[in-house]
Amino acid sequence: MQRVSKETSHRGEELKDLGWSAPDVARYIELWEYRQRWGAMNLEREDRLFLRKAEKALPAILSGRASAKKSIQDKTYYRWLRFHCDAMLSAESEIGLAEGMRGAWPVMLETELRILGHYEPVLGLPDTLKAKALAPVRETLASQVAAMGTTKAYDFQAPLISLKEQEPSNRWKHLRDVDASDRTYPLLSAEAVEGFRHEAHTAIQELIRSNFPSLSDTEKPELSHD
Repeated sequence: MQRVSKETSHRGEELKDLGWSAPDVARYIELWEYRQRWGAMNLEREDRLFLRKAEKALPAILSGRASAKKSIQDKTYYRWLRFHCDAMLSAESEIGLAEGMRGAWPVMLETELRILGHYEPVLGLPDTLKAKALAPVRETLASQVAAMGTTKAYDFQAPLISLKEQEPSNRWKHLRDVDASDRTYPLLSAEAVEGFRHEAHTAIQELIRSNFPSLSDTEKPELSHD
């Protein structure tokens, strides 16, 4: 039987990974430390409710074998990418693309997920802050494909908005930091897919491998795009 372990230190970093704002994380840490020293009874009701909300958002710490290292597929950043990728693939199945045609965005995200699976970075706050540099790389690659002229319309924000209606506590951000009216969804012909995948792989791997702090001493070889 799995047992929930008692926390021995605050879990502010995990709240950051879940998307909590810096002021809220700082408040959580301050209240957690106060409770450890003086007890929950000495906290104001509002502060106790805030702590309860924070701890409810955190996954349980399990003792024994259940406390094993979290897999890359279970980490917040990876799941966030996977969510957006799956939403696009679902939309493509309804668009009715020509045989072999692919959207540039899911090709990029699949490539990034594959690279993350190979290197297995920690994906804590230091890594995810550096991951923000991937956003302009994705936009540049997508705009190059869009310039070739074949596009569809896709609402990049709708899937996450729908998810948050079902999960109000979800703090994920939208994939693109652009105007919501930009629904340009560039498409690749069957012949162009592999060349674009190679280009995306090279750019994304270079940034992840050279910028993620947890990979500064990695001994893993570069991943082939094949």
